[in-house]
Amino acid sequence: MRSAQLILPTTAALLFLLAGLSLTSGCNKALCASDVSKCLIQELCQCRPSDGNCSCCKDCMLCLGNLWEECCDCVGMCNPKNYSDSPATSKSTVEELHRPIPSLFRALTEGDAPINMMVVSFPVAEEFTHHENLVSFLESLNSQPQNVSVPGNSIHTGIDPHEKMCTVVYFDDCVSIRQCKQYCESMGGSKYRWFHNACCQCIGPECLDYGSKAVKCLNCLF
Repeated sequence: MRSAQLILPTTAALLFLLAGLSLTSGCNKALCASDVSKCLIQELCQCRPSDGNCSCCKDCMLCLGNLWEECCDCVGMCNPKNYSDSPATSKSTVEELHRPIPSLFRALTEGDAPINMMVVSFPVAEEFTHHENLVSFLESLNSQPQNVSVPGNSIHTGIDPHEKMCTVVYFDDCVSIRQCKQYCESMGGSKYRWFHNACCQCIGPECLDYGSKAVKCLNCLF
């Protein structure tokens, strides 16, 4: 009975704090809610730097980990972000994976792609010529209709069949950076690029750089 009495106030407090996320205009709730709730349950982000109290700041940063930059405003640790000035799709985090399995990646990306992901191939040389300012997938549909097929199928450009290709995989749905790395490792990928809107791209062994800078996750474009 005592444990139930303790759980109810804690749950109520957590629901109150999570409800407060909607009041923070810059908070990316779709990306941050799970990790923020974990840190709030552990009471690691209760202090307020804006009031001169930063006693919990380091613990809160460690708890949020790689999501600190995107989620610190959800717990009142930093100023709300203005996504109109710097959209999440214009920033990304990249990392090389230490134990790639090229044969596995090639096998999983040949032919029709598995459900909930999209395979995109383009000449290796294009990795270094992509525009720095990312365009959304919807914009790329208008400019390159010949590259687009129905979701779940591979996208290939009309190029010399002997030219070396860079193949990448986009997951349709938004995922955390931890999930992105885990998924790409499980596919045998060589690297991954995680866009700060939570779109994940796994990069194949033939790619020389970090794949494409374009966001093409069908359910995670903005």
